[in-house]
Amino acid sequence: MFKTTFSKYIVAFVLIILVSFMMLSSIITSMVQTYANDEKEHKLVSTSRAISAHIINGESVDIENYKEELLRAVTAIVNLDNNIHVIIADDKGKIFLTTYTDKDDDAVRRPVISDGSQSVQIEKFFFEKTSEGGEKYLAYTGTLDGFFEEKNIACAQKVYINNQLRGYVIALTSTSQQDNLISTTRRAVVNSSVWVMLAAVIAVYFITERIIQPLRNMTAASKKFAKGDFETRVTVYGEDEVSELARSFNHMADSLANLEKMRNSFLANVSHDLRTPMTTISGFIDGITSGAIPEEKRDYYLGVISDEVHRLSRLVSQLLDVSRLESGDRKFNFEDFDVAEMARIILISFEQKIDAKRLDVEFDSESDQMPVYADKDAIHQVVYNLCHNAIKFSNDGGKFSIKITRSENKKITVSIFDDGQAIPEEDLPMIFERFYKIDKSRGLDRSGVGLGLYICKTIIDAHGESISVESKEGVGTSFSFTLAEGEAQKRK
Repeated sequence: MFKTTFSKYIVAFVLIILVSFMMLSSIITSMVQTYANDEKEHKLVSTSRAISAHIINGESVDIENYKEELLRAVTAIVNLDNNIHVIIADDKGKIFLTTYTDKDDDAVRRPVISDGSQSVQIEKFFFEKTSEGGEKYLAYTGTLDGFFEEKNIACAQKVYINNQLRGYVIALTSTSQQDNLISTTRRAVVNSSVWVMLAAVIAVYFITERIIQPLRNMTAASKKFAKGDFETRVTVYGEDEVSELARSFNHMADSLANLEKMRNSFLANVSHDLRTPMTTISGFIDGITSGAIPEEKRDYYLGVISDEVHRLSRLVSQLLDVSRLESGDRKFNFEDFDVAEMARIILISFEQKIDAKRLDVEFDSESDQMPVYADKDAIHQVVYNLCHNAIKFSNDGGKFSIKITRSENKKITVSIFDDGQAIPEEDLPMIFERFYKIDKSRGLDRSGVGLGLYICKTIIDAHGESISVESKEGVGTSFSFTLAEGEAQKRK
């Protein structure tokens, strides 16, 4: 597909260049031709006027009596430019003097008196033009039928004596030099166009190949992604937009690969967490119903079954929460409530676990009441999950604290700290990703599936707030999130 597209672009580009240079050649040759014609006409008009003025000054009515002097005058004028011929005709167009003969001398142009057998049809060939100075003259470009065989540029001046039209002075020159100049110009433009077009095509080929090759690589990689191979990466060259696209593509590939690994891990964890309690429940129930478990121990095993059922319930609840959050089905009801009081109640609910681990608990609130504007149930879930994780990962006899502060920008910050094993720095950017198994970094959790922190972040993001984590070896881990201050408190 890329080769076909590239070929089409090359052909289109070549056609555009070709048409452009053809237009350029036409414009240049037209300009050169116009300029040359104007220059030629200017010389011819000057020549015809000079001879016409000489005739008028001589006040010659009878050309026979004036021909010698006229011959000398024409000879002197035309020999200033050997490319100019002169014809003098009477008012009927009958030629009686011309410099156009078969015995032309390149050094000296000699006018001769015509025998009267030749004539030129002025009215047929010439049309009137106006010079820049506003003076009228006659002009013609082409071949004078029945007189000159080659193409000429001719300008004629009417001669009036005693207010009567007595004849015409025609100055003409061949267009062969001009045609040669136009031909040379056209060849130069064409040759230049060919070389420029060739260089442009070569440049476009390499530039396009430089752009298309990464796209080909990305296409090949995307096909491998479609087959489940997420290890392919695109080689990045340079710092241009295509290189940036390639880097983004590789970043996307990394994300897909990580997501695939987390998905596989999630499926394995969910399968294990579903299978284990269900196996336990099934085994204990079979033992009770078959009488294998003594009656005096049935309450104990029923308690185990109850715990496993609650564990399954929490897992299903998390999966449903993720599904509702990602689909947008979960609606948030914002209201004012005291987050400090909520944290105290949650802390009390963990009393047995806190006592079991002999934790040193610290609760620090900037004031007794810390009103926030948020969804109460959703924030309860966030605080509960963070407290549950902190207690679970705390060292026996370690420290566990909740701190609630108010900032100057009308935000309430809730921080939950434990001094357990720190999260490795390389794992911190992924701590809030879904399917991220927290025991991978902290080595203590065997009951989670990596959705708790993802749910917390999704809820906080939906509130337009932020959640973050800080973890240092030998110090501990602190999760913090912000909430908007309560509307009632803002009005104070």
